[in-house]
Amino acid sequence: MTGRQISITQGEFAVSAEPGSVISTILGSCVSTCLWDEAAHVGGMNHILVAQVSVGGVDCDFAGVNAMELLINGLIRRGANRANLRAKVFGGARMISGLSDIGDSNGRFALDFLSREGIPCIGHSIGGASARHIRFFPTEGRVMQKTVAPVKDLIEVPAQSRVERNGVELF
Repeated sequence: MTGRQISITQGEFAVSAEPGSVISTILGSCVSTCLWDEAAHVGGMNHILVAQVSVGGVDCDFAGVNAMELLINGLIRRGANRANLRAKVFGGARMISGLSDIGDSNGRFALDFLSREGIPCIGHSIGGASARHIRFFPTEGRVMQKTVAPVKDLIEVPAQSRVERNGVELF
């Protein structure tokens, strides 16, 4: 049976209980968490661009937590039981040398969140230097991953000199 094809991109999520449906996305340093309830035959996937941000010099993970809670709530609305949820996590590649490793941070966030919430992560493919195309079959919990061959050398970003400012911030 062929179901609906659902594509998601940065900041989005999708949930489906339709047999044969597929949720897909393409990841670099972003992370996707695939969650499903095997008994209820419902699953979903999110696409987290940045799990943690710095606010006033303090790291906050509200962006990642929001993405995870939206996905979990969407599953529960479709009949999933939180106690039955299982997870697989993908992405978190280091795509550009010379910048912070946001992919590593995103991957650690997803795994830590699942651990704190007591949701078993039964598989993951995070890190490295390859982009990934993920196809998730939400009613089955099955995932297909296709990686793009890593670039021989990471893209180099030149260090920029610090710009002196006068203390005035325009908005």
